[in-house]
Amino acid sequence: MKKIIIALLFLSLLNTLKAQQVYERNSLEVHQFLATMSQKGYVEWNDLIFPITKEKIQKALVKLQYFKALNHLEQHELDFYLKEYNKERNKLYYKTDSNFSIHLDPIITANIVSGSIKNYTERSVGVSAWGSIGKKFGYQFSFHDINQNGSQFDTVINSIFQEANRGIVTLNDPNVKRQVNFTDLRASLMYAFKNGTISVGQDALTWGYGENGQLVLSNKAPFYPYIRLDYQPFNWFTFNYTHAFLQSEIIDSANIYPIPSRVFPASREVFIKKYMASHSIDIRLKKGLHLSFGESIIYNDQLQLGYLLPIMFFKGYDNMINKGIIQAGSNGQFFGQLNTKNLILKKSQFYATLFIDEIRLASILNPEKSRNQVGFNFGVVKQDFLVPNLIAGFEYTRLNPFLYRNFLPAQNYTSNRYVLGDWIGQNSDKLLVFLKYSPLPRLKTYLRYQKLRNGPEGSMNDQYFGKPQMRFMNYVQMEQNTLFFKASYEYKNRLLLNFSFNDYGLANKQYSIGLSYGL
Repeated sequence: MKKIIIALLFLSLLNTLKAQQVYERNSLEVHQFLATMSQKGYVEWNDLIFPITKEKIQKALVKLQYFKALNHLEQHELDFYLKEYNKERNKLYYKTDSNFSIHLDPIITANIVSGSIKNYTERSVGVSAWGSIGKKFGYQFSFHDINQNGSQFDTVINSIFQEANRGIVTLNDPNVKRQVNFTDLRASLMYAFKNGTISVGQDALTWGYGENGQLVLSNKAPFYPYIRLDYQPFNWFTFNYTHAFLQSEIIDSANIYPIPSRVFPASREVFIKKYMASHSIDIRLKKGLHLSFGESIIYNDQLQLGYLLPIMFFKGYDNMINKGIIQAGSNGQFFGQLNTKNLILKKSQFYATLFIDEIRLASILNPEKSRNQVGFNFGVVKQDFLVPNLIAGFEYTRLNPFLYRNFLPAQNYTSNRYVLGDWIGQNSDKLLVFLKYSPLPRLKTYLRYQKLRNGPEGSMNDQYFGKPQMRFMNYVQMEQNTLFFKASYEYKNRLLLNFSFNDYGLANKQYSIGLSYGL
């Protein structure tokens, strides 16, 4: 009888909550909270693909509201996040009726960064808005203008000192060392139907698990526009499709044309168009055990109808329309992941990812003929390690030579020249261990040791005609040991104070302290 009453209360609460079919930011602490709850087996939570909708977050939090095994800290944080994901939360402006709703909040940040690599102050202002249009449509818009002023900036693409931080597109001359200006712009329009959603937007798309960068899609590249479909016909089967519009940063010289201007250079610059199509399925084999795999393709010049079809076999379509001619074809990839939560070991997660850029199965073990341009990672996360609320983790990542790279620069696995996958790049490996601890509700501390190695890049001749192929880490070109510490406290919903310290070795140290609201 007690279980029936709880179920009725749960359904009643779900019916009173207004659907929030809009995407949430990837960086929020609520994602880590729900990951922790799923690794402990308290709730089923599929966070394979980001961004995730507010509705999905809200439903998971409501389910946890009736779970009695939460400790004092977890219960306190659950109550805190529930305040964020209900319609009574205070905002700069809030209005709703049966056909339309709007939530409006300011975005304000201030940070000081100091050290041997970077020295600058950062401030930003902006606005975040989201809501619903009727019963089926949701929208979100987030914009803030960011200014950095100082004496040193690290403007190198995929720099080791930028690590997994999202890349930026500056609005001024990158040779100007004392000031950098750029924008953070997210937007989406989503349509919800039974068991699925279709959205058009611009955001940070990620796929898979990784503590400091994902192998398939990570948050390293700047935001890019996309069309996205998510469909779950069964509770054990989920399908995802994305078509993204990337930035090649390569001038299409054949399409440059003159313009009548005496102020600017008298020619119109046109970039080579670049796109990515990707689809994947996630299969729930049993509670806590998921198998996921998919395919992606990078292509350029013009839109292809076949890649706009979610269920198309991209590699086969590419071979058909380009007659198998490498100079006319596109750059395809395959990937997969196995993930367990609270299954092999209580209160833990194990994951392993494989990314295949090119491989010859018939000669996979033949060093003279093999082309094993693959990458993989595996990791483990343990909750309540030694003491309650302490999280411990380990991860190893290896990227073989020539991964993410193509002989045609417009088909590299990049956008704005930032790698779409793991930021360490090809012919590299990364080993890390980390601890996360919450001594008090909403106070988060994080400590990570990371060992990174890079080998030589190799030439195009090595990549396509080398026999045997260049060996992994033929010699170590760069090695780096990094110690990173971060502490943050969320005083109120979306009002955060944070501090971080990064020791790169060889007297290269970096400090950061800041305040943010609305992110």
